[in-house]
Amino acid sequence: MTTRALPWTPPPATDVQALPAGKWWDAVRAAPTVGERALKLLGDDNGAVIQDKYGTLYWLVAVGSATSWHLRQVRVLTELADECTYLGVPPNSWTTPPGTHWRDPLAEAAAMRRARERGHTR
Repeated sequence: MTTRALPWTPPPATDVQALPAGKWWDAVRAAPTVGERALKLLGDDNGAVIQDKYGTLYWLVAVGSATSWHLRQVRVLTELADECTYLGVPPNSWTTPPGTHWRDPLAEAAAMRRARERGHTR
């Protein structure tokens, strides 16, 4: 069995970095009330989730996997032909509030591993 390096990992920075959606991942943005409910419903299947300082939640998903989603209080951030959207991504060590942070760093690592194993990487 061979292992491959992940195509993307959270930045080893000292502050939040603006990274382009649609390059390594798309992001599904949910309002705080919708996002908290989704976290509970998804349980262990949450994957990589970032929460900003306002409570808004962002799920990092495979590029192109959510472009057809049309839900109230949910927006898909991706690369478009005439527009580039950036998401503030915290360093991998930022796992608690206040401020932008990873909601569940272990789920984030597991989600990236599952995506790699399923071939959902770019």
